[in-house]
Amino acid sequence: MSNPPVNTGRRKFLTLTTGVVGGIGAAAVAVPFIKSWSPSEKAKAAGAPVTVDISKIQPGQLIRVEWRGKPVWVVSRTPKILDELASHADRLRDPDSLEAQQPGYAQNPQRSLKPKIFVAVGICTHLGCSPSYLPDSFSEQVEGVQSGFFCPCHGSKFDLAGRVFQNVPAPLNLVIPPHYYISDTQILIGQDKGDA
Repeated sequence: MSNPPVNTGRRKFLTLTTGVVGGIGAAAVAVPFIKSWSPSEKAKAAGAPVTVDISKIQPGQLIRVEWRGKPVWVVSRTPKILDELASHADRLRDPDSLEAQQPGYAQNPQRSLKPKIFVAVGICTHLGCSPSYLPDSFSEQVEGVQSGFFCPCHGSKFDLAGRVFQNVPAPLNLVIPPHYYISDTQILIGQDKGDA
């Protein structure tokens, strides 16, 4: 008894069809699975950089914006405030900003790209409260210092460079977020210059 002849054309067709159908099925399963690893549009928007227009900010004024769910302050410092920053360095915990609460470009006495404009995350480094901005009455908290940030929850005090005073609960200076100037009147907060 002999075997019937093998139809190689039919075998190739079935093999090819099975491979194609299997490949489509694998892709149908893999694409949604891999896509689920990407952040949602809502998550992307929440973490996206924020553009701040400072064209109308007045001397001594503070503007609040939100970035990644955190308050970010933009303060226009006056020449008097800038002069005051050097007067109380001996009363600060980290006057030279040696701890890493700022990008390298803001590791200077003003902790900013431009001395006049101060940008900081408005959250106390103690327990995450949001301090109050006291542009004219901070001397009630720290004698001889007219302007600063005061956290009424636990008594932490920061100057207008976000540097923490000694003998308060906050262990570190305020955090400076990554940022850069798009133009003279616009700041992009949440991204360093050159980052994509």
